Amino acid sequence: MFDTLHEECGIFGIYNSESAAKLTFLGLYSLQHRGQESAGILTTDGRRVCEYRGLGLVAQVFDEEAISKLTGSIAIGHNRYSTTGHPRFTNIQPLLVDCKIGKIALAHNGNLVNALEVRHEMERSGSIFGTTMDSEIILHLIARSKEAALEDMIIDAISHVRGAYSLLLMTQDKLIGMRDPNGFRPLLLGRLDESYILASESCALDIIGAEYIRDLKPGELVIIDEGGIHSITAFESSKQAKCIFEFIYFSRPDSIVFEENVDKIRRKLGVVLAKNHPADADIVIAVPDSSNTSALGFARESGMPFELGLIRNHYVGRTFIQPEQSIRDGNVRVKFNPVKGVLKGKRIVVVDDSIVRGSTMKKLVKMLRKVGVEEVHLRICSPPIKFPCFYGIDTPAQSELIASSQSVEKTKEYLGADSLEHLTIDDLRSVVDDPDDFCYACFTGEYPVPLLHDHKKAALEDKMVKS
Repeated sequence: MFDTLHEECGIFGIYNSESAAKLTFLGLYSLQHRGQESAGILTTDGRRVCEYRGLGLVAQVFDEEAISKLTGSIAIGHNRYSTTGHPRFTNIQPLLVDCKIGKIALAHNGNLVNALEVRHEMERSGSIFGTTMDSEIILHLIARSKEAALEDMIIDAISHVRGAYSLLLMTQDKLIGMRDPNGFRPLLLGRLDESYILASESCALDIIGAEYIRDLKPGELVIIDEGGIHSITAFESSKQAKCIFEFIYFSRPDSIVFEENVDKIRRKLGVVLAKNHPADADIVIAVPDSSNTSALGFARESGMPFELGLIRNHYVGRTFIQPEQSIRDGNVRVKFNPVKGVLKGKRIVVVDDSIVRGSTMKKLVKMLRKVGVEEVHLRICSPPIKFPCFYGIDTPAQSELIASSQSVEKTKEYLGADSLEHLTIDDLRSVVDDPDDFCYACFTGEYPVPLLHDHKKAALEDKMVKS
């Protein structure tokens, strides 16, 4: 419905808690921003596995009755936004299979770049898939492994896939977490009394009163069982490629991600934007909510006051009924409403995290003009997005990305703004301590994990767009 990048997925797991299902529900609730399409929780008491899944937001899927039926002290949960696979019930994670070592459940955040290739090869050799997700491939590979020990089965399975994966697995007596060797997606370890937690972001620990211990290292496999925590370096990390968009947009500002406070990095983005790309204006406003912190940084550095110029409706779901055609620009008005008393007669700086297609920003600029804004200066906390992501972000096809075919000047004219400036790659690199350890592929087209050859790459891109 809206012209933005879409979150990937949120994952949460807990070991050794009598309230495993309820705490997982709360963890997923705090990770709702990472996926609003579906949610699921699986639990085990050591003998049987209970499962409950549904389409919709976490609070819509689960109620007290559903949670009460999820018994056991180990649980994993998943919020989904489909980057591959269609949004249907069979694709709701966590997935569960029964194999030679018993039941194994899996929750996956990321995207495998060789998924179609591996899947087709497995289908030719007799595998039957029940979903359209790349995540199912991992479970099939584990089940088919000839290794004897669980950790060896997992490592053997993962050796056949490439791309981005932060994984949670649950057996009847273990909770397992793993990150890919490049560390594209976050995954961290926490503790609550005698319980251990694995989650996408630290906000999922905060909501249940747990403490953050550390991030899992790229290529690390962690097994939690009655013997404690066992760490294995499953794959050596030759080149880290952490997703820079976790800081720009995806993660909550109150989270720790990649061992950094997101709020701190986001404020730096605004400060650098004001230093290197200033504007002569009266006030600074944000396109809420992901840009709020960056706009505060811009305002403080520039000396201009920060104002709440746009109010966001937080209750707009992805399935919201489209407004009648007679309501011009209705979809933008559903999500944002301008504060006329703040904006009328003002020259304003509008800080946003990114521009994707440009259609929403064009309507937003038009709406601001209509309430009497004199000048609109757009300042964007990322470089122009010119290339699709194949590592777990749902981006449009390259042809739909406005920056792939239009210069910044042409984009400014299309949007109807008085000025438009983006952070540069060098600007972006300056706000993190280890700039070479991040992925900038959506800006540069330099993909850290090689993609399939051209016609298969095109097929994968098409699949992602339609999912």
